[in-house]
Amino acid sequence: MKIYGVVGWKNAGKTGLMERLVSEITLRGYSVSTVKHAHHSFDVDHVGKDSYRHRAAGAREVLLASRNRFALMHELSDEDEPALEELLAKLAPVDLVLVEGYKRDKHPKIEAHRHETGNALIADETVRAFAADRTLDVDRPVFDLNATALIADFILQDVGLLERWE
Repeated sequence: MKIYGVVGWKNAGKTGLMERLVSEITLRGYSVSTVKHAHHSFDVDHVGKDSYRHRAAGAREVLLASRNRFALMHELSDEDEPALEELLAKLAPVDLVLVEGYKRDKHPKIEAHRHETGNALIADETVRAFAADRTLDVDRPVFDLNATALIADFILQDVGLLERWE
């Protein structure tokens, strides 16, 4: 599987870019999965539901399944947060995994940036290009934040799924 990240500070446009890239790349016939890092506690379950009751009773993992989807919830308890590589190993094979967040990991990334946030660029050695709402003075390609097709071309070429990018 090929891995590519979308990073940036809060309100930089990461999630919107991720959504547009998934749509664009899947429309081109590639299979795509996503990983999203959350900096806060979250829950996909609801109090009172059977699966919640299973977890509350102490189940380490609860797999909730229907004919449309399944979700595996794993309680970490006192364990450390799993590394990105460990999480990627749990995914079924696809052409491309787009990762939102995990800015300190070493996979290639595009950085989303909005001028109005006032944040400095991350711009480390793993950032291969930028998607921004203004021109940036940097030594790597800069795309308009909404130029989804061009950004998709760049990513697909960078991971070797597209033979040539112009």
